[in-house]
Amino acid sequence: MSENWARNPGTALQRDRFEDVNINRTAAERRAANIASGRSVKKQHQAAWLLRAIQCIDLTTLAGDDTPGRVRRLCAKARQPVRHDLLSAMDVQDIGMTTGAVCVYPTMVRHAVQALQGSGIPVASVATGFPAGLTPMTQRLAEIHYAVDEGAAEIDIVITREHVLLGNWQALYDEICAMREACGDAHMKAILATGELGTLTNVYRASMVAMQAGSDFIKTSTGKEPVNATLPVSLTMLRAIRDYGEQTGHHVGFKPAGGLRTAKDAMAWLALMKEELGAPWLRPDLFRIGASSLLADIERQLEHHVTGRYASADHHALS
Repeated sequence: MSENWARNPGTALQRDRFEDVNINRTAAERRAANIASGRSVKKQHQAAWLLRAIQCIDLTTLAGDDTPGRVRRLCAKARQPVRHDLLSAMDVQDIGMTTGAVCVYPTMVRHAVQALQGSGIPVASVATGFPAGLTPMTQRLAEIHYAVDEGAAEIDIVITREHVLLGNWQALYDEICAMREACGDAHMKAILATGELGTLTNVYRASMVAMQAGSDFIKTSTGKEPVNATLPVSLTMLRAIRDYGEQTGHHVGFKPAGGLRTAKDAMAWLALMKEELGAPWLRPDLFRIGASSLLADIERQLEHHVTGRYASADHHALS
């Protein structure tokens, strides 16, 4: 992860910053729908946006049947996410195109680190009892230490949803602070599992607590919930990031995950980032997309841009 921005050091728990805030779901949905439908980016401008989206992808495999071989193939794709002939046709063959990171389970971190050696691509690891986060705290912290010792540069932690649903903000704050300390020099992304938090108001409040506890990124979902990243949820989290930045001067990143599968999805989230937080949040040090199948569709759209023809979906293998 880039060090262009200082890490978020967090603050004391400040309830007055979030407890009186209530989010109007109808207004959030209206604003999100306007962003999704009201932007048209064409031709070379669209290609440039899609290349930027690739640079912000956390290329992910979080399956029960993951193997070292699958992880190595994924890392090879992260090193070369777009075919050389397509990059050459767009005259961007020398920009060092890679994905933002590779994200795996803790036991796969070592294999990813070895496969990415010399590339500059960081390895992210989920931890803390992913995806439910209901293992004992000592085990959750031990899992962070294990992943960091294996070479993970970024840790995606999951919060205890119960703390949010019961409004137990001190417990949530203390939990995330302990996880941040366990991460050490590794950047921490706090997964809020927004599809299980009930309301957008809860999403906003959990976002603020996670940032006050020192999260470097806040992330929508594990990808395992019935509802994962949506534009209204993302809008709510970005407003929290903006408010926190205005209050503290600290920059916090954002990662939508789960359900982003098409180039059109990527364009919608890029537009959301640009309009709500500005150009600095269109870079991988402050924006990541958690995805596995998204890259194949983006590469397919780039091939259409170059050749005028759509390849079959299986022509652009993920790995």
